[in-house]
Amino acid sequence: MVRLTLDLIAKSRHKSKRRLSVPDYLRTLTHLHFSSRNIDDIGDLSACRSLTVLYLYDNHITRIYNLGFASKLTHLCMQNNEITHTNNLSTLHKLSKLYLGGNRIAVVEGLEKLRELKELHLENQKLAPGEKLLLDPRTLLSLGDSLSVLNINNNNIDGIADLTPLKELEQFSAVDNKLHNLEELEDVFRHWPRLLQMDLSGNPVCKKTKYRDRLITACRSLVVLDRREIKELTRQFLVNWKASKEAKKQRKINQMASRPSIPPLTDDLNPCQDSCSGQIRGPTSVQRWNPLQVLRSGTVSHMDLS
Repeated sequence: MVRLTLDLIAKSRHKSKRRLSVPDYLRTLTHLHFSSRNIDDIGDLSACRSLTVLYLYDNHITRIYNLGFASKLTHLCMQNNEITHTNNLSTLHKLSKLYLGGNRIAVVEGLEKLRELKELHLENQKLAPGEKLLLDPRTLLSLGDSLSVLNINNNNIDGIADLTPLKELEQFSAVDNKLHNLEELEDVFRHWPRLLQMDLSGNPVCKKTKYRDRLITACRSLVVLDRREIKELTRQFLVNWKASKEAKKQRKINQMASRPSIPPLTDDLNPCQDSCSGQIRGPTSVQRWNPLQVLRSGTVSHMDLS
């Protein structure tokens, strides 16, 4: 295994830079290319104070370390390593693009001070069985005003409600995850007014009825969905169809509310129940008992009269 040091950097400098002294070369160095070099650790690189782009992908690095000096760093490419945590990045205030795909990160945290971060790539983390990638709410809230590109492909993610604060997103990729709740997606996407491109292919939600139609109406700015362009004519038709459907529903509600209420029945109109038979009699079949009428009919016996 190899440790990245100043000596290693000096030895690898291009021939055209050999005429510079080592201190001058390190001080003026802006781009550092050390990908696929079997590097497993980062030494003290504080002499490289002008460093803006650092390529360390396809190595064996297990932790982000010794980069606190790089206050001018804008691009950090450390995909396909063995990194488990996203700490030790808080001093990189100028960082614009961060590539950490293909590592072993389970929780993305500690990025609260990266106020200029535009792109965050976290795809294909090597997670334990049943584990899914999580993003700390504090990090998401702090990135809400800057992040425009987010890649979380293939990370066993089953919901994105926590991503709602990312209101500046323009490109979102969550391919081959476990997203299944179409209503949740619609709600989140309504909070992303700048979204232009989105790819959710390979998720269970893609098989839901009207999946594409519903997301197009939820994301009015969307231009490409699942690598398929959205025609403006199609969008306008779907928007009009949804508006017509909602208007029809509202009219029905208004009609129900405007119907006159039925006055309550009076006692004379209420049906009464025969106490013996339990049968319901209408008001016209009920007769009042008149003792004089019974006497005239001659149906009362002497015993009854006594």
